[in-house]
Amino acid sequence: MNKRTALFIGGTGTISMAITRLLSTDPEWQLYVLNRGNRNTALPENVKTITADINDEKAAAKALEGMTFDVVCDFICFEKEQAERDVRLFKGKTRQYMVISSASAYQKPLSSPYITEGTPLSNPYWLYSRKKIAIEEYLIDCYRKEGFPVTIIRPSHTYDERNVPLGVHGRNGSYQVIKRMLEGKPVIIHGDGTALWTMTHNSDFAKGFVGLMGNPHAIGEAFQITNDESLTWNQIYATIAEALGVELKAYHVTSSFLTATSDYDFEGSLIGDKANTVIFCNDKLKRAVPGLCMNVRFEQGIRKTLQYILSHPECQKEDPEFDAYCDKVIEALEAAKKLFN
Repeated sequence: MNKRTALFIGGTGTISMAITRLLSTDPEWQLYVLNRGNRNTALPENVKTITADINDEKAAAKALEGMTFDVVCDFICFEKEQAERDVRLFKGKTRQYMVISSASAYQKPLSSPYITEGTPLSNPYWLYSRKKIAIEEYLIDCYRKEGFPVTIIRPSHTYDERNVPLGVHGRNGSYQVIKRMLEGKPVIIHGDGTALWTMTHNSDFAKGFVGLMGNPHAIGEAFQITNDESLTWNQIYATIAEALGVELKAYHVTSSFLTATSDYDFEGSLIGDKANTVIFCNDKLKRAVPGLCMNVRFEQGIRKTLQYILSHPECQKEDPEFDAYCDKVIEALEAAKKLFN
């Protein structure tokens, strides 16, 4: 029996690396990865690489000349123009085209915290989300009019061993917040910390994703892939502090105040996403992938993540600018409190 073939565009990111690792262990699949080759040393040995910049359409077409695939997935499609390029490159050359969208595209403000694939797509607060919506609309139109075999995937907050998922952090990622915890400094939690959120370990995400590959029930459909566990932000930060063995010194600040006092994109990432209580329903995914079980609880996954980061200095990227911003916000709010005492 011939192996099925898959092409991943990207293949070495937080989401895609876990899928790459899982698929490489499946004897039914031969995986190809097309990227610029910057992180290919981390790929499993049996993964075949195609070195090209997908944004150089002519070069990509030449590198892929004569090749067809059972599944193509683009993990780095952020603009409608990139989706249009993919349709030109892969129309008639794949049985399934999978694209990574985002659960942040769901309606904000939410009419209901219970999220299904049928929840309307509308996010006036975040350009990133609106671009993902435009990609989805274009590809579904291609499916309806031309039979282009698209499957849309909507991840929410997915993490791996290299990043701690948080609500409020600076441009250099989340390590500075971890450093503040270790130093006994207060850390900012948006709102009152009671909004529910879902964290998904990338190894769990990979199981759902691979189950949709080559799946005839997935063509022309959208699927969200998330954990079933819902936690408040207070619980999330407390779990991280407990894993670090330190006391959590939480400092709650409204999302609107954070948005108004910085040039960080808190309007999009908080008001347009993480400040909202969301509870994901994965029934559609589980019907398409029978037996699927998301079994990495946050308290388990985050311990492994913290162990990795604290033992790998290259993951400890400090952010003095964000650290100073946190101190300034806390100082200002404490000064405001004294005006009423």
